[in-house]
Amino acid sequence: MGINLRRDNIIYPYFVVGGSNKKEKILSFPGRHRLSVDLLIKDIKELKALGINRVLLFGVPEAKDGKGSAAYKNNNIVSLAVREIKRRFPQLIVFTDVCLCAYTDHGHCGILKGRAIDNNETIKILAKIALSHAEAGADYVAPSAMAKGQVGAIKRELDRNGFRKTKIMGYSAKFASNFYGPFRNAAGSAPKFGDRKDYQLDYSDSLAALAGIGADIDEGADIVMVKPALAYLDIIKEAKLKFNRPIAAYNVSGEYAIVKYGAKQGLWNEDEMVKEITTSIKRAGADYIITYHAKDAARWLK
Repeated sequence: MGINLRRDNIIYPYFVVGGSNKKEKILSFPGRHRLSVDLLIKDIKELKALGINRVLLFGVPEAKDGKGSAAYKNNNIVSLAVREIKRRFPQLIVFTDVCLCAYTDHGHCGILKGRAIDNNETIKILAKIALSHAEAGADYVAPSAMAKGQVGAIKRELDRNGFRKTKIMGYSAKFASNFYGPFRNAAGSAPKFGDRKDYQLDYSDSLAALAGIGADIDEGADIVMVKPALAYLDIIKEAKLKFNRPIAAYNVSGEYAIVKYGAKQGLWNEDEMVKEITTSIKRAGADYIITYHAKDAARWLK
C-alpha cells in the first residue's frame, strides 16, 4: 500500500481503576475493560511485545464530587498508574487525559457556576491535574475539556514548576459527537443534565475546528488532535495542509464498536475493515492514531 501505517503511529487507550486484580467489563464496549494498575502492567507487557510503545491513560475514580478533586489529589489513580508504568517500562511513552468529566458528580468537563462552565476556574484545575501527572512522569499531558485557554494555562503551570520537557497534546478539535457512547460507559462520564454542545464543537463547523487547532498551537501544544477521526477526515486533512504540525486522530469508541458488532454479525472481515479505517486516517494526514484496535492492528502490521 502507498500509505505506510507503522506501530509507532499508534497510541493505545486504557481505563484505570483503583484496587488490585480488577478487570471490569464495560457495557457496549466489546473486548474492553477497566483495569487496576497491577493488571494494567500485565497488559502493557503484551502491548510492548506487539511493538506498541505509546499509551493514553484515563482514570476512573471511586468517588466523585462537584470539583472533581479525585483527579488531582495526592496519589490520584492516573498518577499512581504513571509512576508504576515508568518504574517498570521507563521507555514507554505515556500520555494522560486531563479532564474533569469522569471525576465530577455532574459529568461535565469543568467546574460549574450554576449550570454553565466557569472557564477560569476550570483551566486552573486542569493545570493542577496536568502538573500532578507530570510530577508522576507523564511524557505528554492531554487536555480534553475544550476549555478556552487550557493549553496555555497548563504550559504556564508546567514551566513554572520546572516541567518544561513535559509535552502537551491538545484535544484541539473535539466535536460534540454521537460516537462517544461506549467511552462514557467506560469512564462513567455521561453528563447528568444537558449536553456538551456549549463547549464541544458543532460537527458542521470546520472553521471553528481549524481556529481551535491554531489557538492550541499558538498556546504551545506539541501535538494537536482531531476527535472523532472517521467523520472528520476532512478536518485532519485541512489541518495538516494549513499547519503542518504533528496531528493525532482519535478513532473513538463508537467507531470501534461499529466495527466489532458488524464483524460479529458477519457483515465484514474485521481485520480488513480495521486496515481500511486506519489507512484512511493515516492517508488524511494523521501522524498518530489513538485507537482501541491497536493490538489487532499491530498483529498484521509488517
